[in-house]
Amino acid sequence: MNTPVLIVGAGPTGLTLAIDLGLRGIPCTLIEQKDAPQFLPKMERCNARTMEIYRRMGLAEKIRAAGLPRSAPMDVFIVLSLIEPPLWHEKHPSVDEYQAMIDKSKDGRRPLEPYQLISQYTLEPLLKAVAETLPSVTVRYGCELVSYSQDKNSVTAKVKDQNGTVSDITAQYMVGCDGGSSNVRRALGIKLSGEGDLLKLRQALYYCEELYEKIPIGKGRHYHIADDKAGFLIVQDSTKHFTLHAITDTDAEMATLFEQAVAMPVKYDMLYVGAWNQKLLLADRYQEGRVFLAGDAVHLVIPTGGLGMNTGVGDAIDLSWKLAATLQGWGGPGLLASYETERRQIGARNVAASTFASRGRNRWRAMWRPNIRDNTPEGAHTREELVRVAEHEQSKGNKMTGAELGYRYEGSPLIADEPGGPEHNFMDYVPTTWPGARLPHVWLDDHSALQDRIGNGLSYTLLRLGGTKADTGGIISAFASHNAPLQVLDIPDERPREVYGYDLLLLRPDMHVVWRGNLPPKDPIKLAKCATGQ
Repeated sequence: MNTPVLIVGAGPTGLTLAIDLGLRGIPCTLIEQKDAPQFLPKMERCNARTMEIYRRMGLAEKIRAAGLPRSAPMDVFIVLSLIEPPLWHEKHPSVDEYQAMIDKSKDGRRPLEPYQLISQYTLEPLLKAVAETLPSVTVRYGCELVSYSQDKNSVTAKVKDQNGTVSDITAQYMVGCDGGSSNVRRALGIKLSGEGDLLKLRQALYYCEELYEKIPIGKGRHYHIADDKAGFLIVQDSTKHFTLHAITDTDAEMATLFEQAVAMPVKYDMLYVGAWNQKLLLADRYQEGRVFLAGDAVHLVIPTGGLGMNTGVGDAIDLSWKLAATLQGWGGPGLLASYETERRQIGARNVAASTFASRGRNRWRAMWRPNIRDNTPEGAHTREELVRVAEHEQSKGNKMTGAELGYRYEGSPLIADEPGGPEHNFMDYVPTTWPGARLPHVWLDDHSALQDRIGNGLSYTLLRLGGTKADTGGIISAFASHNAPLQVLDIPDERPREVYGYDLLLLRPDMHVVWRGNLPPKDPIKLAKCATGQ
């Protein structure tokens, strides 16, 4: 079997990559060792940037329909149990409330899409079903990668099917999206660097039909238990499934801890218990020859901050258009080479952001004392000190909009260089069109989104803003000379020009800024070569 792109691993990263390649008309084959997506607790939130990406792929509404109801609060609590007054309560808007805030925004500080709580065991089957509808995508579950080799022209993988039959798949490129214990990465001899085995926990999944509606202290998505076991109860997308993380010696203890946290008589089933270790790791390299790595195969973060799966989706989208451009013949040799340059720096920043967020959580947890429930001055002091620290530290894991929306590619060969640049900020998002940054969302005069006007990312886009009369014929000719797709959009509306600050913006297919100016570039041919990896 021959395929232009072979993708190993059908988690959210691999499935997103397969779908995006399929939407670009690029044939690809996705193999997954498991027989089918599994009902196991993993990620539970697509952040705003990921939802913007899924909107461009036509998937946002499907994901919202499958996830937590739009009206459900996203609040975060620190509690002793679900029936006692919370020690700390941070409000977060529901999807509906967040969307209303976005609708009123005028300065580019809000994303186009709100976040969405959706469990990985819901998201994976949804993405699988979409991938299987695309004629250029072949999806093979129950298909294990045995080994592979590569030369200067191709990659040959030996794969074993459910019957034990071993066959060859030859691809022009292969992408390992096969998780933290990636066999693809191991075969390349690429190491993970950083902190491993930081904390050993168990995670359990419960079904409890009545609990969500019975919680007396208020509905939310996260309930941190103030105890000495790092207890953390999470509402899953159905509001009938819950996960609990805790430090325990045995699986059986997870049932006892759930009952102590709930503190109400409810009927429940414990569906799964598994051990896991917190890690903060980054791969030394993202590529070797024709083999690329993406998702957890190259970065492992603590879930605090919600950057794990979302970073993997960013990897997939960065790599997808570059693979497509190369296979379609207009992408230069620097295009795929830029993948590691661009995405490894984001992986490093997000590992650092996860470290920052988890240390914040650890600081308030360190304030726990055995007397925290005591009705004494000492017990009251313990509770007050824990809350005092939590008010400053817990938000670090809940409001990392800077890490989600504000990342930009520094030093990329595909980006026109400007000296300096805004400081990277995990917490706060400040809209910018600095080359390398994501284009901020703005509404046009008819309240349509400029991102929607740009379209689905099959070409570069030259934005002509504010009624500019600049001659952009040189840019158009330069891209045409490389057979690179380019659309030109005249946007006379005032707000985009006001927010973006320039008359002309050149965007890549992934909606990151290549170049900006008020006058045409002095050397449009050089700019086109830069943008296309020539």
